Amino acid sequence: MNAVTAVEASAVRNTITQAALNAILVGDPLGGGFYAGQIRQADGIYALIVAPKDGGEHDDIVWNGDRSRVEGALSYFDGAANTAAMAEAGSDLGKWALGLQANGYHDWYLPARDELEIIYRSLKPTAGNYAGFRDGDNASSVPVGYPYTEQLPAQTSAAAFQADGAEAFEEEWYWTSTQSERHSGSAWTQSFNDGYQDSYHKGNEFRARAVRRLLVIQ
Repeated sequence: MNAVTAVEASAVRNTITQAALNAILVGDPLGGGFYAGQIRQADGIYALIVAPKDGGEHDDIVWNGDRSRVEGALSYFDGAANTAAMAEAGSDLGKWALGLQANGYHDWYLPARDELEIIYRSLKPTAGNYAGFRDGDNASSVPVGYPYTEQLPAQTSAAAFQADGAEAFEEEWYWTSTQSERHSGSAWTQSFNDGYQDSYHKGNEFRARAVRRLLVIQ
């Protein structure tokens, strides 16, 4: 079995070895989408996969029409759990993500706050960032992410994700599945123009991009 086939075979099992992952660059095809980086949660480290833009990205949509608190949608790193809670609460965005079928995979979801930050850091379409006080601070990413500077992170090296590329994120706001802890009527977003992170009312209309993940094994 050649290396590419081995990677795809492990992806079917929702796992990938660390050795196989080390041979993959951000933006490379993997598991029905494109590799974006690694995230840690209590049960292990996962490889994060961004859905193809065609079918895997949603135009402007509200997070939820109901601004009441959604229990179970507060995780900064577990977007799958957040998205399930969103859908249960009636969110059309959550239902869209869970219902997505792309390249033979059916386990897509809306990324949590730290997951979307990893995607921005790895696959940002342009150069330059908003160097805020905490923007880019990510305790869940592997390696741990620190606040942005005006120059770092740089524009992605993956040509398809650079501005005007076939898979590029728009230079606009994108929803995460993470609800604001302080304001039940708001949820976290990230700007793919300059990296600014903030929470906005759920009734605002922003873009969204689905993701899935693979458990990294030794």
